[in-house]
Amino acid sequence: MKRRVVITGMGVAAPNAHGLEDFEKALREGKSGIRFIPQLEELKFGCQIAGVPQDFDEIRKTYFDHEKLLSINDNIGYASVSAVDAWRDAGFDIPESGDETVDWDTGVIAGSGIGGIDTIAQSVVPMINEGRVRRLGSRVVEQVMMSGTSARIAGLIGAGNQVTTNSSACSTGNEAIIDALWRIRMGLAKRMVAGGSEGASPYIWGGFDAMRVIARKFNDNPQAGSRPLSAAACGFVPGSGGAMLVLEELETALARGARIYAEIIGGYINCGGQRMGGSMTAPNPVGVQKCIRGAVADAGIGSADVDAINGHLTATYADPHEVRNWAAALERTPENFPYINSTKSLVGHCLGAAGAIESIAGVLQIYKGFLHPSVNSEDVHPDIAQYASKIPQTCMEFPQLKYLAKAGFGFGDVNSCIIFKKWEENNN
Repeated sequence: MKRRVVITGMGVAAPNAHGLEDFEKALREGKSGIRFIPQLEELKFGCQIAGVPQDFDEIRKTYFDHEKLLSINDNIGYASVSAVDAWRDAGFDIPESGDETVDWDTGVIAGSGIGGIDTIAQSVVPMINEGRVRRLGSRVVEQVMMSGTSARIAGLIGAGNQVTTNSSACSTGNEAIIDALWRIRMGLAKRMVAGGSEGASPYIWGGFDAMRVIARKFNDNPQAGSRPLSAAACGFVPGSGGAMLVLEELETALARGARIYAEIIGGYINCGGQRMGGSMTAPNPVGVQKCIRGAVADAGIGSADVDAINGHLTATYADPHEVRNWAAALERTPENFPYINSTKSLVGHCLGAAGAIESIAGVLQIYKGFLHPSVNSEDVHPDIAQYASKIPQTCMEFPQLKYLAKAGFGFGDVNSCIIFKKWEENNN
């Protein structure tokens, strides 16, 4: 029997806010977390703006002692702080140091797109090249191995179920959540902490700058730089941060009287095979549409039931194609198209963290009954002008919001889609 899965805890470290309360406020206000980064100017980047969580060094010092901080770079830090927040938000305590209890029913899937490349670039490569390998210390491996993030979170909460890290470019955060969903559905775990993170570093962003796919025209006006759905879009704004969700088997959540934010009723992952117009950097439209339809079918709802979409929508040439793919997949016209918004307009593209941060945005919107604005989209791209009325420009109260679809499309022609449903006490 397919077990039902709900969300009972969330934690977020985003460029525009840390913590659920401030993040919701930032979403409602259309507050941007994108700023000018002097280091990018010094390094002669074309794009000199980015979304980076503010004051994070001080924040993480309030969570971890000196011993743990020695093993925590930005990528692991964003994920770990978010995981602690999510775990506590779900009603659980962080075990005391020395507690030997293992929670065999809880696992972790914590993804990253690039991982610890900042630590490799800043510490590993220079010190090895200088012949100082012995000075690297014993903590560097856990910072640079991709699974270092999930391993750190597992140690913090004593997780004894599957603990792993996934990586699928911009689809990473979504895929972590979907993989966790499936594990609970199959009865292999009762709870999973799932999400994604990405560090803030020019060594992560440099390749994208070289590809000329990130915004170069708004260095003097950072908050106007991330322009999904806009005619003036000129590339994505790189971002960083982390978000973690506690997914839980419905029966267990109800038994302990947990607060439920939403139910996850559908998820689907596929690849376009880099065929039929798809490539390493562009999605196969047939693959995208199959992914969306697969998620809707898995959810057991009709395409007409989808009330809102939190799109991938990166502020590149692909945005109009994405909107048209949604319309084709859901068989919806401009007149009955769901509302659609882009959290990236406020935080930039947080790469491996994007799907997780944006999923929390989606869940908050369902839980509280609103849709946040897609800022900088007042000049809707002419190819999708007929959908302009479906793109919120200001915060929109939407108490009847019941089904929200969250998409993620990544390099390698990989696709993911999640269907969230509003939790109502009488629907259990």
